[in-house]
Amino acid sequence: MKTNIPERIAALREAMKQHRMDAYIIPSSDPHLSEYPASHWKSREWISGFDGSAGTVVITADKAGLWTDSRYFLQAAKQLEGSGIELYKMALPETPSIPDFLLHKLHEGQTVGLDGKTYSVTDARTLESKLKRKQIRLDVSSDLINEIWKDRPAIPANPLFEMPEELSGKSVHEKLDEICDCLHANGADGIILAALDEIAWTFNIRGTDVEYNPVVVSYAFVSDKENVLFIDPRKLTTETVEHLKKEGVILADYNKIQSYLIHLAKNSRIFVDTNKTNVALFNAIPSECTIIEGISPANHLKSVKNETELKGFRNAMEKDGVALTRFFIWLEKEMEAGHKVTEMSAAKKLTSLRSEQSQYIMDSFATICGYAAHGAIVHYEATPDTDTELKPENLLLIDSGAQYLDGTTDITRTIALGELSEAMKKDYTRVLKGTISLAKSKFPAGTRGSQLDILARKALWDSGLNYLHGTGHGIGHCLNVHEGPQSIRMEENPVPLKPGMVISDEPGLYRTDEYGIRIENLITVREDSETEFGTFLGFDTLTLCPIDTRPILIPMLSVRERTWLNKYHQMVYDKLSPYLNETEKEWLKNKTTEI
Repeated sequence: MKTNIPERIAALREAMKQHRMDAYIIPSSDPHLSEYPASHWKSREWISGFDGSAGTVVITADKAGLWTDSRYFLQAAKQLEGSGIELYKMALPETPSIPDFLLHKLHEGQTVGLDGKTYSVTDARTLESKLKRKQIRLDVSSDLINEIWKDRPAIPANPLFEMPEELSGKSVHEKLDEICDCLHANGADGIILAALDEIAWTFNIRGTDVEYNPVVVSYAFVSDKENVLFIDPRKLTTETVEHLKKEGVILADYNKIQSYLIHLAKNSRIFVDTNKTNVALFNAIPSECTIIEGISPANHLKSVKNETELKGFRNAMEKDGVALTRFFIWLEKEMEAGHKVTEMSAAKKLTSLRSEQSQYIMDSFATICGYAAHGAIVHYEATPDTDTELKPENLLLIDSGAQYLDGTTDITRTIALGELSEAMKKDYTRVLKGTISLAKSKFPAGTRGSQLDILARKALWDSGLNYLHGTGHGIGHCLNVHEGPQSIRMEENPVPLKPGMVISDEPGLYRTDEYGIRIENLITVREDSETEFGTFLGFDTLTLCPIDTRPILIPMLSVRERTWLNKYHQMVYDKLSPYLNETEKEWLKNKTTEI
């Protein structure tokens, strides 16, 4: 494909001339601003040859650049060779931002173009504001890639499947009523839903349109007057159509969303999540409508799991724990026998074992299987060029997860493949102390994730160590593995943690060119106690998988930390052993022995 890149850039420049655009921006996103776009919207990959999950290409008349973050510096440099596209390493002092680059390259009166369906309202506003400093115009009206990508894949038309109420815990009409109640509380009477996970949750539908995320390409408009699902009719069965109609849902073609918005009543009060809505949809709303901005009510509601969903999560964790137990048994046997195991073959085996579990749909993200130095690359994904054989030494970091019909999993374990240095053990124990500290924390209702983040980092900070990613992200229920609006990270997020939220607990430490350590469980917020000072909340740990005790320096753990770990391991054994044969039980018993 690399040999075609200069031709594609030349074709884009010709289209830019015809549309009188002096620069064109191609982001990674789709019209739903998804983390993982379907092939139809992988425009940035098509124009550049770079297939990392994050990056933006900017083309001018005489310059082409790709902006990406540190996760992809090495990969991007290799994939861009011979393309004529220069790599801009984000967050480095010498690297200009995209707006600064454009302000430097362009002159007053010139035009920057992009496809408004792939840019959020928030990002478009920010870019437009910066370009105005030099009277440079932003044109969001044209998808130039579509004009030149002749063999572009079709928009997915895979059939959807319904999430039954016995797994979702609520009917479609109940969820629509809840959304409308939230709209009223915010002074609105309608909302555009463009985020695919919000739509899937609201209408109790799931699909296979997007890799790793069981969502369905669609839009929706929810209001007092009518609830419209904009979707390709080829995705629907007769039974699904009838069921949705009974739930009060009107069906319309996927491509009709903009024309629907154009004809909204002029006195409408429309709620818009500017981070989740593309600018093309926003611009279709009549100027006479009142716009109310904020975090989508569907996003808030979806983040708080009901009892049925939480039960599903626990079921999914048991299945996942069985698959992981069998995987680690297999890995130990293969290594002891001297058989060749690589990062890619290990990841493939783990997926295979998960696929044997009931209600498995797909993995929830590409498995990160990083041996030794590769473990220090936070979002490493092995390729045939980098695939490394595992050896009986150093550490192996495996971050993986699955989508089951009753829940989503995300777990990281770092295991010793041989003898470790004292420094490795100290680092591992500090990370474990962070995982435990957050898991056993107690905090008042109204607490935000940023206020708890220090608990996961303190053991590292005390030694002058740190990690640069977030500590916790929300998890969808048979939905996206990365879900908001809640988070646990150093950066401020105004959303408080509420009972029913499921979130990751994943501190880490990364020694460049040496090894990486991350220990991740999923936890759910629960009510803990009521005192004269108010309601206090805590966490229950959901993930069921042994934490490797071989790298632990036990004297570094407090009595309370050892107690937590021993109780956790007893829970893991109690929950998983009924599904295991005698050999597997013996292995698990050994791995969960008290320390």
